[in-house]
Amino acid sequence: MTKPVVTRFAPSPTGFLHIGGARTALFNWLYAQHTGGTMLLRIEDTDRQRSTPEATQAILDGLSWLGLSWEGDPISQYARADRHREVAEELVRKGEAYYCYASAEEIEEMREKARAEGRPPRYDGRWRDRSPSEAPEGVKPVIRIKAPREGDTVVHDEVQGQVRFPNKDLDDFIIVRSDGSPTYMHAVVVDDHDMGITHVIRGDDHLTNAARQTLIYKAMGWDVPVMAHVPLIHGPDGAKLSKRHGALGVETYRAMGYLPVALRNYLARLGWSHGDDEVMSTEQMIEWFEIKDINKGAARFDYQKLEALNGIHIRQSDDATLFALLLDTLPYLEGGEALLGRMDEARKAQLRASLPGLKERSKTLIELADGAQFLFAERPLALDEKAAKLLDGDARAMLGELASELDDVPDWSAESTEAVVRAFAERTERKLGKVAQPLRAALTGRTTSPGIFDVLAVMGREESLGRIRDQVSGS
Repeated sequence: MTKPVVTRFAPSPTGFLHIGGARTALFNWLYAQHTGGTMLLRIEDTDRQRSTPEATQAILDGLSWLGLSWEGDPISQYARADRHREVAEELVRKGEAYYCYASAEEIEEMREKARAEGRPPRYDGRWRDRSPSEAPEGVKPVIRIKAPREGDTVVHDEVQGQVRFPNKDLDDFIIVRSDGSPTYMHAVVVDDHDMGITHVIRGDDHLTNAARQTLIYKAMGWDVPVMAHVPLIHGPDGAKLSKRHGALGVETYRAMGYLPVALRNYLARLGWSHGDDEVMSTEQMIEWFEIKDINKGAARFDYQKLEALNGIHIRQSDDATLFALLLDTLPYLEGGEALLGRMDEARKAQLRASLPGLKERSKTLIELADGAQFLFAERPLALDEKAAKLLDGDARAMLGELASELDDVPDWSAESTEAVVRAFAERTERKLGKVAQPLRAALTGRTTSPGIFDVLAVMGREESLGRIRDQVSGS
C-alpha cells in the first residue's frame, strides 16, 4: 500500500521569507494538495545566534498571506536536539559512526598537507577504527559518520535524474559537534524520518547534501524519501537572484500591491509548466501539478511578467474579493493608513461601486488605490498638471452650462447622466471627448479615471455637481 504523501517546508528563521523560499513552499504545498497529502512546517532554528522569533513570525505571516497552509504546529529543530544526539549514539553503537578526538590543530594540519599535495582538504579518518580508550584526556569528541570509501552514492532525483557521488568525496563528515550540538546534515535526516516525510522538494543547492544525508538514512536502515531538487531562481540577466532582481521578502510584494493568487500563479510558473498555460487559478495548479514537470533549467524572475499577470488576476477577481483584499492591503501601502482613516461606510460603498471601472486599468493594488484617490479628495480638488491645462476658460464656461442640465436629472445614475452629457455634446456640436475630458478633470483632478459616467454615478449628484461648480467658479 502506498504511503500518503507528506511534504515539508523547512526554512531557517534568519530573515524574511524570500521569494525563492516562497516558491519552494508553494511546490511542496501544491504537491501535497494534488496528491491529497499534507505539508508540514519545520523551523530550522539550530543557528541560535542568527535565528530570531521575529523572523519566525515573518515566515509564518508570509506563508499565511500567500495562502499556503500547513498541518499541525510548526516544529522547532532546535527543540529536538536530544533526539538527534540519541540517533547519533545509536549509529556509533551500530558501527556506522565513531568518536573522533582530533584537535583543531590536527584538522588544520591535515588540510594543509592535502592542499600541499594538490588534494581536496579532508579529514583523513585517523579515528575511524581506533578505540575510544586511546582518547587523549580532556578532549571532547565529535561524532563522525563512517562513510563508505569505495563506490558511489546515487541520488534518485525526480527533477535531476540519477546523480552519482563518489563516496571518496563525501568524507567522514561530522554529525554531532564537540559541544554536543547536532549538525544540520544530521538533524535534517532525523527530523524528516520522524515526521514521516515521503517527498523532499527543495532547491538544487542541497543536491550534494542529499548524498550525505542518504548515507545517514542507509546507516540507520531507514527509507530514503523521494528527492526533488529544483533549480534556483535567477535574475533577468541570468545571474543568481539578488535583491536588485527581486529577491525580497514576501511582505514587500504585499506592499507593492500584488495579489496572493497572482504571486502563487507567477511563482508556480517559475520552473514548472503545464503546456502553454500562463494564467492559472489555484484550483487548476493543484489539479495539474506534477514534480516530473519541474524544469531542469534555472527560471528567470521578470517583474514585467509578474505585473502583467497581477493585472489579469485583478481584472478576473470578483469585486467583493478584490474589495476585501484592498482593505486588507491598505495598511501596507504608502499613504494607505491615511486613506483608511477617511473611509467611512459611505466612502466604502463608493469605493466598492467604483471597482469595476478601477480594476480595468490597474496592474497592482497600489494603482487601484491611486485610481480611487478622487473618491477621498477634499474639495476644492487639487488638479494635476494635465487636468489644470485642460480646464481653461472655455472648458469652465462649458461645464457651467452642463452643470445646469445635470442638475435637472431626476434619477441620478450612469445611464441618465450619460444621456444628458451625450445630448449636450450633440446640441452644442462638440465631440463627446471634448465634453467628457474637462468633466473628468473637474470630477477627479486628473485626466484618467474609470468611465466618467460611472464616476458620476458613484459620487452621486451632490458631490459631482459640487466639484463641477468649484471649477466653474475657480475655487
